[in-house]
Amino acid sequence: MEKFDYKKEYKDLYVPKQTPMIIEVPDINYIMVRGKGNPNDENGEYKEALSLLYGLSYTIKFSKMEKEKIDGYFEYVVPPLEGLWWNEEDNKIDFSNKDKFEWIAMIRQPEFVTDEVFKSACKKLRDKKGIDTTGAKFCNFKEGLCVQMLHIGSYDEESKTIEQIENYIESSNLKNDIGDITQNGILRRHHEIYLSDPRKTQVKNLKTVIRIPVKRKKCNEIYKC
Repeated sequence: MEKFDYKKEYKDLYVPKQTPMIIEVPDINYIMVRGKGNPNDENGEYKEALSLLYGLSYTIKFSKMEKEKIDGYFEYVVPPLEGLWWNEEDNKIDFSNKDKFEWIAMIRQPEFVTDEVFKSACKKLRDKKGIDTTGAKFCNFKEGLCVQMLHIGSYDEESKTIEQIENYIESSNLKNDIGDITQNGILRRHHEIYLSDPRKTQVKNLKTVIRIPVKRKKCNEIYKC
């Protein structure tokens, strides 16, 4: 039986073109870990967050090997790593000062994952590997209206792609909505989806979805009426 692959089934979310596009992102369940600091630090919070995220995600995936099955379980490919990014001082992201980054690292979870399933995975990971899971949260993210685009190349060169997105937002009667809060209390932030494994991919070939939350301008903002 072929495994369900979210990247293939939801190409509008995970395989955009290299030109900006508007998208209405549906409600999605994630395991999230919040932290701060440079993601490149070998002993930093980000590395620990990824270990926790993948540990929980694969604990849930391989629960099929256990006697007690999860209701509604289906075979699937673990979705890609994602991240919400901003800086301590303001809502914008400054790539020149990564030590000031704040972030939420997250991985999408299949629809059968409930809060009960998540808590069970946390317990298993603590019992088997002694990993502290208190930093992980199971959340429904209501992201809504966004503009996104595929970036190919170094993460440090994303500013060129972001500029294209910002120009598109301005010309489409939209406005940047970074810093607003969703219905479930999660801040709308600069959002990245990592489609490539940087350990196995040349920097010039890295593929990253860049997504910026937006809202539509009001009449007086468009026509100055």
